[in-house]
Amino acid sequence: MIRKLKSINQLKVGAALSYLNIIVVNCIGLILTPFIIRSLGDSEYGLYTLIGSFVAYLTLMDLGLNNTIVRFVSKYRAEKDREEEKKFLGRIYVIYGAISLLVTMIGLILYFNIETIFSESLSIDQIKKAKVMYLILVFNIAISLPGGSFTAICNAYEHFVFPRVINFVRYLVRAITVVAVLKLGGKAISLVILDTILNIIGITTLFLYTKRNIKIRVVFSNIRFSTIIPIFNYSIWIFIIAITQSFQWNAGQLVLGINVNTVTVAVYAVGIMLGTYYGAFAGAINTLLLPKANQMVVQDKSPNELTLIIIKVGRLCNGISLLILSGFYLFGETFIHLWVGDGYRESWLVAFLVMLVTTIPLSQSFGHSILEAQNKIRFKALANLATIIIGVLIGLVLSKKFGIKGMIYPLTAAMFMNVIISNLYFRYVFGFKILLFYSKVYFKQTLLLLFLVISGNYILNYLSISFTWTNLGITIAIYTIIYSMAFYFFIMNIEEKSLLRRALS
Repeated sequence: MIRKLKSINQLKVGAALSYLNIIVVNCIGLILTPFIIRSLGDSEYGLYTLIGSFVAYLTLMDLGLNNTIVRFVSKYRAEKDREEEKKFLGRIYVIYGAISLLVTMIGLILYFNIETIFSESLSIDQIKKAKVMYLILVFNIAISLPGGSFTAICNAYEHFVFPRVINFVRYLVRAITVVAVLKLGGKAISLVILDTILNIIGITTLFLYTKRNIKIRVVFSNIRFSTIIPIFNYSIWIFIIAITQSFQWNAGQLVLGINVNTVTVAVYAVGIMLGTYYGAFAGAINTLLLPKANQMVVQDKSPNELTLIIIKVGRLCNGISLLILSGFYLFGETFIHLWVGDGYRESWLVAFLVMLVTTIPLSQSFGHSILEAQNKIRFKALANLATIIIGVLIGLVLSKKFGIKGMIYPLTAAMFMNVIISNLYFRYVFGFKILLFYSKVYFKQTLLLLFLVISGNYILNYLSISFTWTNLGITIAIYTIIYSMAFYFFIMNIEEKSLLRRALS
């Protein structure tokens, strides 16, 4: 009973900290980015982001192992099989050691070819700086990949609070230190060094926490190829999903850069960035519930029982999603105008379409966690990859004539096709009650959304407000209060209201 109460408190506080982290990271990012650009200058900042993007794909070498750790450690924990857990972690760290070595080797090969790769676009001085930054970032990734396992272990043991406190503190310290470093004349290399130092401190702190508080033990014995295969049988599909998501969010910039120009890329990138912020807000709760999904699978819950818990989580996620979606529909264009100017008007279209098409998957995210726990995501991973590739290829053709619209329409169409495929998969393969899910999660909430959007749009057009940051903030706050009250009185059921009152008490 005590353990269950601790788990619930960890979940509640962890969820609150997840959203607090998202809010702080996004707000500080929006404020800090213009300061960094002014301090470094356009050329230096461009070099900083270019090398960051260039090295970022090495992070995919994680191969989905963090989710794998959560899945297997949660399973062994539910089965109370501590010995097998220690052996599993031993295999994981052997794999991570090999991955870090491989990342270092690939990084060094690319390092010695940076001058050739960027000979047409970078000066000699920029290439020298690029090589220094790249080498530091490769080292950073080589330690970050195994370092991420400590957060995964905390999640598996439902110790959600401490890792999120560490991330929160680290980001605040980084923001303050970045300002200080740039004020003292630091440049891009200084920021890379700063990030690496903070990363080492964060990893060390989490390692000590897992060792002392969770009392993790690792056994490096009986490590054979046959014992590693089950790990990759699960993680490879998580890896494919990660590749798909990276391709989904980044390929459009490359396509528009080839077919149109860099200004169009910038406008599209702002829209994609805002769309991914939406996914972070609405989907933060899912990471906390993956251990719960694994425990339910171990307990062999029926499709009906799984459907009921998916509905509960889906109603919560959808309530948050629709607030952001409707608010962005009403105020998004004004926000973008005040933030980056009229030249970025099409960013609203990109962001809104991404938000719209990801709303259903976000509310069904716990269902995806169930699939992960059952190790039955192969079809979903391959279907997602195939449809996104088709969408990007169509965008490659259409964007030559239609620009941003030629890219975002086929991409979001492909994403919507994935929603249909996933729902058919849920219904006919796993027996989830999809029609019940839609009636409980979307029917009343969608009616409320339409009423608020139509009413809000009419009022805004009637008042013809000339927005500043101040009255935009006030208007959004008023809308949030109206939405929250309407959601509480007309959408939430008795159980949800009781949970909310207990959470706030």
